[in-house]
Amino acid sequence: MAEIQSQGSDNRPVIEVRDVSFAYMTAAVLSDVTFSVRRGDFACIVGPNGGGKTTLLRIILGLLAPGRGTVRVFGRPPAEARTRIGYMPQHAQLDPLFPARVRDVVMMGRLGAGHRVGWFSRHDIERGMEALREVGMADLAQRAFAALSGGQRQRVLIARALACDPELLILDEPTASLDPLVQDEMTELLQRLNERLTVIVVSHDVGFVARRVRTVICVNQSVNVHDASEVTGESIRELYGHDVQLVHHQHPH
Repeated sequence: MAEIQSQGSDNRPVIEVRDVSFAYMTAAVLSDVTFSVRRGDFACIVGPNGGGKTTLLRIILGLLAPGRGTVRVFGRPPAEARTRIGYMPQHAQLDPLFPARVRDVVMMGRLGAGHRVGWFSRHDIERGMEALREVGMADLAQRAFAALSGGQRQRVLIARALACDPELLILDEPTASLDPLVQDEMTELLQRLNERLTVIVVSHDVGFVARRVRTVICVNQSVNVHDASEVTGESIRELYGHDVQLVHHQHPH
């Protein structure tokens, strides 16, 4: 099992998955899954469609309960750790015709216990704007969300995930449908965020694993964890069941 040294003195796992299995009806999706993610890691979850990536993600988020085994996030059951997690789903549930401004979308990340839409404190608003500054979108705070490009929308949705002041950032396919240049810019943004946050990315882009992630979590019913430098074209081929071109980009961690 690949592990890295954490940032700071606290080297306890952020996520601990022990002997987890899950099935839909009688169809096994995950079997005997055990791994951990250390504080400060930049990990990528990869695997074929139907291999269990989405199920594993939902279990970590506390949206599904495992049929067997235990999951701890920050040492607690996942549902109790949600306020410490920033999550960006693959498909934003936003009607493109709804006249939401960029700032409105980001402020959704401040909704929680005691908050109602339209009742944000000055601190809430400051945190929302700080999140926009962190992703380089503060100048477009008043722009209609529907008027943004695909890459800009992804940045705003990351800002929404950051607005809750998370310690763990989980992103589902953040580079999907983006052109290569925008993908590289997105990867650089995630690396900067990783300087202060533990980051987990779910991705179908196998080239992503060769860029700046440290740990690769390979999911295909079972789970194997590797240091990113250990991942080869052959290991990816075994995971996906066919040839996949893996292009390495030389970037320092």
